[in-house]
Amino acid sequence: MTIAGVRRNAAPWLAIVALAAGLVACSGDDGRAGTAEESGSPRGSASPQRPNIVWVLTDDLSSDLVDHMPHVKAMQKDGLSFSNYTVTDSLCCPSRSSLFTGKFPHNTGVFTNTPPDGGFETFHEKGNEDKTFATALHQQGYRTAMMGKYLNGYQPDMTVDGEKNYVPPGWDEWDVAGNGYKEYDYALNENGRTVDHGHDPEDYLTDVVNEKGQDFIGTSVRDKKPFVLDISTFAPHGPATPAPQDEGSFQDLKLPRPPAFDKTPTDAPQWLKDKKAFTPQQIKKITRTYRKRVRAVQAVDRMIGDLQEKLKKEGVYDNTVFAFASDNGFHMGQYRLMPGKQTAFDTDVNVPLVVTGPGVPQGETTGAIASNIDICPTFTELGGAAADPDADGRSLVPLLKGETPADWPRTALVEHHGPNTSAQDPDKPGKGSGNPPSYEALRTDRYTYVAYRNGSHEYYDRSKDPDMLHNVYGQLSSRTKERLASDLKRLQDCKGAKECAAASRAG
Repeated sequence: MTIAGVRRNAAPWLAIVALAAGLVACSGDDGRAGTAEESGSPRGSASPQRPNIVWVLTDDLSSDLVDHMPHVKAMQKDGLSFSNYTVTDSLCCPSRSSLFTGKFPHNTGVFTNTPPDGGFETFHEKGNEDKTFATALHQQGYRTAMMGKYLNGYQPDMTVDGEKNYVPPGWDEWDVAGNGYKEYDYALNENGRTVDHGHDPEDYLTDVVNEKGQDFIGTSVRDKKPFVLDISTFAPHGPATPAPQDEGSFQDLKLPRPPAFDKTPTDAPQWLKDKKAFTPQQIKKITRTYRKRVRAVQAVDRMIGDLQEKLKKEGVYDNTVFAFASDNGFHMGQYRLMPGKQTAFDTDVNVPLVVTGPGVPQGETTGAIASNIDICPTFTELGGAAADPDADGRSLVPLLKGETPADWPRTALVEHHGPNTSAQDPDKPGKGSGNPPSYEALRTDRYTYVAYRNGSHEYYDRSKDPDMLHNVYGQLSSRTKERLASDLKRLQDCKGAKECAAASRAG
């Protein structure tokens, strides 16, 4: 496979500026996997006091699955949980693009999973791969590893910019699959070499990256290198295939039925308001899907425990920031929707984020607004890099120290292009799962405001209506509506840390 690429080599004067001024976080260098010495990166230059970073990112994990993940629940007791962590879109590729770069979709150019406004091809052609936490930390002397799922449209054997078996810049270890959703019968790009995996128990993908992740930790410690390990699982994304030892488990697990289950909000938008009550057959289908998802996350949870034990065995656990999250949420019968995502409801955009590590408050939850655009600035600050003025997000490091600055953001932005009709997209909504038209949304700790491109609106006062069952936009004053529209416009148009920080303090 071949796609059109972009020039990756910066102009010579940029290199001179970088050498004179130091690395900028979330921007990075031209380092390629395994070529740090050739590219002149200052290997081993990172301070021993800088923490290692382990980042476990799941696919389509919703908060209701955490109850069945004992190692994640232990992380909640040992670290800091974020109750208002919001993704920039409830869809894989735009969300992951924001994670890597610290930028909103309107600045990455990635709004969907497929071209022309999304997918790996768009992410690459917009030059985003030169400006990630991997390139920044690589430049700081960290060993960097990416394992599991990258971006929709990426294939292990693809040729990009004339490079076969393409590996993006900034990564020292690269073990990434293309279509790994089934957990079996996939190919991995292992540092520029395609390796096929079959259907034997030892080929189960989550277990494979678990082992590779542990090996990477051990090698990094032996080489006395600080490291960042990004393990992004395909689980529990459909078909939610369990590991062999989990097949047949949770057979009698009951389906959660929160207050929004099988109900539509009052004054619901057009795409949602005519949904009919579920049939018994539909409820059985939702229940089967829920049980499959619970089975699928068992291997992820074991992996978390295995990685933690490896860190302890190697003597580096106490100097490692360990973070767990999901690229987006997933509704399971709420609002009369069959299993799916892509809406602005909290089921889809408000996802778990749990962090443990040196100096991180233990057993606490912060209600401070956080977003996936904050992950890149956080990792790069932890690695000792300067803040990037072009990144839209803000480092969460103050919160990890138990501090909430007075000027902390009050509003998160969600940007969605829809309806999703791409036949090539594994996230194309199934029948009855919800496929909203394009919208932008604001989410604060008190309310959610949604503005659809077709002119309709939603406003949920979550301080009084936490289940988002009453759209009261029609009851708002003209002044409030104007203020919301103005706040949304500023965030929609913002670019860079200064502008976006100012816009995010509205609300």
